[in-house]
Amino acid sequence: MTDAEVIEVFRSAGAVLEGHFILSSGLRSPVFLQKARVFMYPDKTEQLCRALADKVRAAGVGDIDVVISPAVGGLVPGYETARQLGVPAMWVEREEGVFRLRRFEVEPGARVLIVEDIVTTGLSIRETIEAVRALGAEVVACACLIDRSAGEADVGVPLIALANYKVPAYAADAIPPEMAAIPAVKPGSRGLAT
Repeated sequence: MTDAEVIEVFRSAGAVLEGHFILSSGLRSPVFLQKARVFMYPDKTEQLCRALADKVRAAGVGDIDVVISPAVGGLVPGYETARQLGVPAMWVEREEGVFRLRRFEVEPGARVLIVEDIVTTGLSIRETIEAVRALGAEVVACACLIDRSAGEADVGVPLIALANYKVPAYAADAIPPEMAAIPAVKPGSRGLAT
């Protein structure tokens, strides 16, 4: 799939929102990708995750034993991408503010693909990598549906993005006046009570 085709899937689900949004990273943006509206549709989710799995295979990362995703946003694309790759899907959850693999065990030395929904700064992926490495597993790559940084986010391992979609993001004290005039909304999942 091309970048434009991926974004069109998001648009067709009503998932490209415009306004003033507080992203999970704390940055502010005039565009929010509400992936939950895409994940409502199994056919759209399957289409995107099949394409992501194909891109992972084409990247030549080798055998993958398990897909691990950060909760909450990575659960659906992680599961479906794992299904497309024919491997188990697991997820990390926050426990006292730190990602932990609470419900599963991963073998030391297991080859792990981290799958995330949307990357802006890469913080959730870096935290997931840290949790996985602490268990002795090897993170071979990370994959996401959309990289909002268009390759600028450094996650420490190869990042395979189904699409790049560069959208402006601003520090809270550097918001353009026209955006500052719109009330801010925080639609993401980071900060939810656990």
